[in-house]
Amino acid sequence: MRLTPATELEYRCKKLQDLMNENGLDAVIMAQNADLYYFTGTIQSGCLYVPAAGQPLYLVRRDLNRARMESGLKELVSFGSPKDIPEILARYGYPVPQRIGLEFDVLPVSFLERYRKVWPQAGFSDATPLIRQVRMIKSHYEIHLLQDAADQVHKVHLRAMEAIREGMTDLELAAELEYTARQHGHPGLIRMRVFNGEMLFGHTFSGVDSAVPAYTDTPLGGMGPSPCFGQGASHKPIGRNEPIIVDFAGNIDGYLVDQTRVFSIGKLPDRLHKGFDDMLRIQDFMKEIAVAGISWGELYDQCHALALEMGYADSFMGAKGSQVSFIGHGVGVEIDEYPFIAKGFKEQTLQPGMVWAFEPKVVFPGEGAVGIENTFYLSNDGLKQLTRSDDDLVIL
Repeated sequence: MRLTPATELEYRCKKLQDLMNENGLDAVIMAQNADLYYFTGTIQSGCLYVPAAGQPLYLVRRDLNRARMESGLKELVSFGSPKDIPEILARYGYPVPQRIGLEFDVLPVSFLERYRKVWPQAGFSDATPLIRQVRMIKSHYEIHLLQDAADQVHKVHLRAMEAIREGMTDLELAAELEYTARQHGHPGLIRMRVFNGEMLFGHTFSGVDSAVPAYTDTPLGGMGPSPCFGQGASHKPIGRNEPIIVDFAGNIDGYLVDQTRVFSIGKLPDRLHKGFDDMLRIQDFMKEIAVAGISWGELYDQCHALALEMGYADSFMGAKGSQVSFIGHGVGVEIDEYPFIAKGFKEQTLQPGMVWAFEPKVVFPGEGAVGIENTFYLSNDGLKQLTRSDDDLVIL
C-alpha cells in the first residue's frame, strides 16, 4: 500500500485553484470518492473544501484519525454536517464564498440542497469539468502506478492461457482471473463516474454471449449471472471454435489500466478471425496518428472511417442498434476519464501526459465478438503503450 505523496496532493490542488480563478469560482467542494482520493489520498467520509487561495480543508465526518494517517494534506478538520462549514471557514480566516463549484454529475440532489441552505446567497455551478481537466494529465508518479497495474493485468493474461478449458463456464473463468488479480494487489472493484456504473474487474465471456448487448455504455455487454447484474460473465459453458473475451481492468492503489485479449479453443470462424485482424489494423492506424495536437474527435473520426471502409458499419463498437460513439476513453482513478476518443470532441486536443484505453471491437450477433484493447500514454517523446500482453489471438 502506497500513500499519495503530499507534494502530489499540493500540486493537484494548486492546478485546480488555477482553473478556479480562471473561471471565477471562490470555492470547490468535493464529496465523491474518486475525487476525494485523487485530491486527498484517502476516501474517509466528508468533503474537501478547496478555496480559490489558501490551503484546502478536508472536512472529515469519519474517520478523522485514519484520514490523518492516510492523507498528506495539511488541514484536516472534524465536522458533523454542512452547517458547520461557515464557522470552520471563519476560524481559518476564509471569506464567505459567493460562487461555489460542485460535482453536479455525481452529487445527489439532497447534498446540493444542504449546501444551498448553508449559503443561500451563493451561486452554484458544475466543477466537474475543471476537476476532470486536472486529472487528465498524469504525473510521473501516476504513470508508475499505471505501469504496475499493467503488470498486474499481464499476470491475469498469463493465467487465462493456463486456466481456459472446454466446458468450464464463463463465471468459473472470471473467478479464476479475479482471484489472480486479487493475489497481485487488485482491490476487487473499479470506479466509473457514470451514474449506476457498477463494475467489478471487467468482462469475461465467450461465444454468442460476447455479442449480447447490455445496459452499460460499452461495446460489449454479456448476459451476466442474473438480471440484477446483467453484464459480464454468465453460466454459459465455453466451447470450441468460439471467441473467449477477457476484457480486464487492472487496479493498483486505485489506478486503472484496461486491456482486452481474445482466446479460442481451436480455430475461430473466418469471419471472426478476419474481424480480429482488422481491429489490430485500426489500432495500428491509431498509433500512427495519435500525436499531440490532434483533436479527440478527429482521432475518432479517422479510425471510425477506416472501420467503415473495412465494411463494419453495422458491427463496429457494438451490434447494430447498440453501437457506442467512442473507440477510446481515458483511464486513471476512474475507467471513464478524459480524454474521450469519441464523436464530436473537436475542440479538445491530445496533450502529453494523457492516458487512454483504445478498444476497437466488432460484434456479430449470434456468432460472437472480437477486438483488442490496450492502454496508452502520450509522453513528450510520443505515444507509449502501458499494457504489454501479446496482442495476438491466442489459440489453445
